[in-house]
Amino acid sequence: MTDEVAETGAAPASADPDQKPGTEPAAAPYRVLARKYRPQSFADLIGQEALVRTLKNAIENRRLPHAIVLTGVRGVGKTTTARIIAKAINYAGPDGTAAATVGDTSDCPICRAIAEDRHPDVIEMDAASRTGVDDIRDLIEGVRYRPTSARYKVYIVDEVHMLSRNAFNALLKTLEEPPEHVVFIFATTEIRKVPVTVLSRCMRFDLRRVEQPVLAQHFARICGKEGVSAEEEALAMIARAADGSVRDGLSLLDQAIALSEGRIAAATVKEMLGLADRTRIYDLFEEVMRGRTPEALEILADLYNGGADPLVVLQDLLELTHGLGRAKLLPERADEGLPEAERRRGRALAEGLSMPVLTRTWQLLLKGLEEVQRAPAPLAAAEMVLIRLAFASELPDPGELVRRLREGGAPAGATAAPAGPGGGAGGGPRLQASGVQAPEPAPRPRGEAGAGGGPRAMPAPSAEARTEAVAAVTGPKDYRAVVELVAERRELALAEHLRRDVHLVSFQPGRIELNPREEAPRDLAGRLGRLLGDATGQRWVVSVSDQAGQPTLADQDADSRARKLEEVRCHPLVKAALETFPGAEIKAIRETDEPLPAGGGPVDPDEAREAPDGDPDREA
Repeated sequence: MTDEVAETGAAPASADPDQKPGTEPAAAPYRVLARKYRPQSFADLIGQEALVRTLKNAIENRRLPHAIVLTGVRGVGKTTTARIIAKAINYAGPDGTAAATVGDTSDCPICRAIAEDRHPDVIEMDAASRTGVDDIRDLIEGVRYRPTSARYKVYIVDEVHMLSRNAFNALLKTLEEPPEHVVFIFATTEIRKVPVTVLSRCMRFDLRRVEQPVLAQHFARICGKEGVSAEEEALAMIARAADGSVRDGLSLLDQAIALSEGRIAAATVKEMLGLADRTRIYDLFEEVMRGRTPEALEILADLYNGGADPLVVLQDLLELTHGLGRAKLLPERADEGLPEAERRRGRALAEGLSMPVLTRTWQLLLKGLEEVQRAPAPLAAAEMVLIRLAFASELPDPGELVRRLREGGAPAGATAAPAGPGGGAGGGPRLQASGVQAPEPAPRPRGEAGAGGGPRAMPAPSAEARTEAVAAVTGPKDYRAVVELVAERRELALAEHLRRDVHLVSFQPGRIELNPREEAPRDLAGRLGRLLGDATGQRWVVSVSDQAGQPTLADQDADSRARKLEEVRCHPLVKAALETFPGAEIKAIRETDEPLPAGGGPVDPDEAREAPDGDPDREA
């Protein structure tokens, strides 16, 4: 790493006219680590090997494009990389005759001026404060003139996504056909906000988040140069909190050095960041998974009193859940970057929990994280999340529920632990290999116990009993009942689409296959499946098919009305009424308990006129 401040013949301290005789010169202002150790060449960049290799080859082979866009998270090195590119292509050596280079540029006066942000041919523009079309017009006006002393005129536009639409449009033509002496370098954290017309004219480079081990090693080197000792665990915490951003990590390291007294300890960093003890996080997770609510709340209270943020505690639980899921699916890569104690406990937890339990825990924690962020009392919200998790640990997974329903009762060998004082099980752990805790068996009538006092095996239910048990929980029996249920749930628009714009291909309880028309919304199947699941408490699979299927319910109802109308029209009494009243039409058909008389004689007009309006017995 090289310091970007150049020693350029500064006047001696005694030459300061404001300095009083006999006094000490003013100390130089402190420069934060993020500026002091800012990379000055490609060799100083960390965690961007693919980017460095590509740019080096492009510069050495003289295939560097005239427009580059650099994207990545904050603090990952976008503007720093842009300056390094500007120095590399403008390198001229001490005598001004050298060609572009990808190596050290500290011996070039032009490159030193670029590093100190005082070279007239390298213009840095902050698009966040200069967003208008007038600013871009000034930039375009200067593009026509050749550089004063450098080889290329370089325009570095930071946060380019902040430019207005008119500003982007004004830049398009110049960006597509710039003069040969101009290079544009754009930097942005929101690449999706940059118009496609601009991206198509640039070569895009994505700067990756720097991995935690690489960041920790980088911080260790800086601590060695600063003469500060640091514990490995403390640097790992800072690297984890940096979340891939070098600048954020160096700012945290600056704060840790200022807080410590010559040695950065893990306890100091933990207190500074408000982090919870990782071993206590494992204890908290185990207590929650075993359903021991009082013990879990006590651990949370201890962490909170020790300075841990409830939001950070839930984030650590979320990270632990993700790590356990990876450990079950990718055991060979699950232990990367973890201490030995955490590796051992993580393996044990991963073996004792099933994927359905982990995915359910993930969903509950993710929902709880949002609640804690919005809640006026974060600690109370976090406690409620843990209580919810502890009681959810008693629930079996959906596969076990389906198996019980099909078997007509609890699976063989399932036992339940006695309820403990906190709502959880106090007698035994729920953390099992399957991740499922069976509920307590239903009480049996007297006289069904075995001779030894133990429970006697119940006879297997008959096929009819199992069919009735399944039918009792399947919800709607046919597609029309599904549409009626959707309407009852006040999803009137969805119910109307299901009635008019959907052809039923097949229906069975728990599985529906549909062929929607183009007028139907694209997410109709997903919405219907979620609504049926919420209404029935079961999983419904709603799939889309390209088969023709049955006519829509609206078409079926129209055909039914047409058939009924034709039947009524052919009835002798109705025919006589229509003949008696020329021009009369059948407006509605109402079902009545009394059948129409079969007689075919003409209707007396006077008698018909005396009938009151709306009499159901006289309405066809």
